[in-house]
Amino acid sequence: MLESLITSKTRLKLLIKFFVSASNQSHLRGLAEEFQESTNAIRKELNQLSEAGYLEKSTDKNKILYRANTKNSLFKPIQKLIHTYLGIDEIVDNILQKAGDIQEVSLIGDYAAGVDSGEIDVLILGEDINQAYLLLLADKVGKKLEKKVNISFVKSKEEQRYINLYTNNSKI
Repeated sequence: MLESLITSKTRLKLLIKFFVSASNQSHLRGLAEEFQESTNAIRKELNQLSEAGYLEKSTDKNKILYRANTKNSLFKPIQKLIHTYLGIDEIVDNILQKAGDIQEVSLIGDYAAGVDSGEIDVLILGEDINQAYLLLLADKVGKKLEKKVNISFVKSKEEQRYINLYTNNSKI
């Protein structure tokens, strides 16, 4: 779907990385390792996205860090497009309809780090949660998105990356 609009796979990976969460940031070599691509391909796309105003640069020691430019007028629409592409909006809406007393819905794992691995890991916390319904829903949404959706109901101490999608009846 989005691949036909954004034909550069590297650019799509970068948009996912930086727009899935405004707090994501990285540097050239880190991105090259993460995406297993050449630094030249990454540098070219980073420069184009920076020049267009979608990414902003900052310097930390000897590294140039990149992050989404949240002041850009297209930040929110691009972030919504990325969330829709990843299926995040649909997952959250379906969870809230019939799942019980939901306190928090968070994206964890690869997608929280901005990596499109094909597996979406979602953490759902609350009371009297209909786990059977949510597991069935994860399977249905996964088939529709052509991705594997994993749901956790217990916060892991090991997991460091969280993107809160919903907290106490207010979408984030």
